[in-house]
Amino acid sequence: MRRTISIEMDGLALLRDSLDESAAGVVRLIAGLKGRLICAGVGKSGHVARKIAATLASTGTPAQFVHPAEASHGDLGMITAEDAVLALSKSGETRELGDIIAYCRRFAVPLIAMTAGLQSTLARGADHVLKIPDAAEACGETRAPTTSTTLMMAAGDALAVALIEARGFTAEDFGRFHPGGALGAALAHVEDLMHGGRELPLVGEGASMGEALIEMSAKGFGCVGVVAGDGRLAGIVTDGDLRRKMAPDLLERSAGEVMTRDPFTARRSLLAAEALRRMTAGERKITQLFVVEEDGRPCGLLHIHDLLRAGIS
Repeated sequence: MRRTISIEMDGLALLRDSLDESAAGVVRLIAGLKGRLICAGVGKSGHVARKIAATLASTGTPAQFVHPAEASHGDLGMITAEDAVLALSKSGETRELGDIIAYCRRFAVPLIAMTAGLQSTLARGADHVLKIPDAAEACGETRAPTTSTTLMMAAGDALAVALIEARGFTAEDFGRFHPGGALGAALAHVEDLMHGGRELPLVGEGASMGEALIEMSAKGFGCVGVVAGDGRLAGIVTDGDLRRKMAPDLLERSAGEVMTRDPFTARRSLLAAEALRRMTAGERKITQLFVVEEDGRPCGLLHIHDLLRAGIS
């Protein structure tokens, strides 16, 4: 197993060193497409092509896998003049790719070859060649696709990341394509999880602590926000504040007198994972925080339980 990994690492080093201006030209071509990148391959190369298409589609580059055999029986109609084709074949002599190559030539669809066969039928018929080193397969005499598919996979990842940077694709963009699972949780924003509207526990600075306690109990978040006359969040009163400031005259005091001023807040666009990190950083142990607009007006409340239920960690 270690020998296999070492052989594939050697192949990856060759791939890294072989990238040149032609690879940059492929990035520019795909970044400028009005349509989609059609990925095609047969066998193990086909599985890699599917993965490349999925990675590109999830990172801002519209992409789709088309099986070469199905393409020969009607699926060529999926490929338009605004698309480009990325065809994968180590040797470049995969017979099933013949109809796709001919179709691209006939209708002037840009064809990108990912191959080690630089003099192959595929390479000669392509507009661009993303060359894969003709490195030794890890399995020796059987020559089953091992190193070659690893190199194709890595080249596809490198292409995807280059396109992410070329397009300025952000984590927020990525989150829109991954609403579910661990990725969706990691890329959720505060506004996706916060409570808002009538759920917000709010009182004015002049409200009595009796009124503040009623509001706190009614909303059930263990805190109440205190707003100034202009609607900005002036402070917060928490269960902890009540214990620390417990006195016979507590209910006679105003919320503005008891509150903690300038509480920790967040903006609705903050990543939820970052909000959790800030809430638990160092000695700070905040279980709830108010979400405020740019003008300081409260628009939401985020509780640590909301983050944990959503799988944020």
